[in-house]
Amino acid sequence: MTERIVVGVDDSAGGRAALEHALRQGAIRGAGVEVVGAFALPDFWSGQAVPGWATGPSVEEVRDAVFTQIEQIVAAARADLGDAVVRVRAIRGNAAAALLEAAHKAQLLVVGNRGHGGFASMVLGSVSLQCVLHAHCPVTVVPAPSTTPTMPEERVAAAST
Repeated sequence: MTERIVVGVDDSAGGRAALEHALRQGAIRGAGVEVVGAFALPDFWSGQAVPGWATGPSVEEVRDAVFTQIEQIVAAARADLGDAVVRVRAIRGNAAAALLEAAHKAQLLVVGNRGHGGFASMVLGSVSLQCVLHAHCPVTVVPAPSTTPTMPEERVAAAST
């Protein structure tokens, strides 16, 4: 049985950090890496209220755009991290549900600690929390690179508690 690592990716620092971690783990384990980008369509496009206006892009157009964006993110990460076997998927639906389904029978699920959600002070975002609580495989939550330097004393204090 070939190992499979699933990673959730968006265009956030946490998503890119998760991808890099998954690619490294794939190389170490000799595992394939399945890169998942989830998307949802709004229930209502602003132009729908006016006759003759466009109703927004189709599901296929949005899926293709997400797929292309994720492929570009993967290509940039692979330039630095080698030649792991990668499969890219764009899945319509809630990000946590899409990742949990994709990770069925995977050996590892990797997510960033936060994506594009609105609460910057949260340690875990809603997607990473749902994955930790409900996945049937080990989950690694990768923090985004810090934009503010941490003092060594703070790291020691945090590590000792």
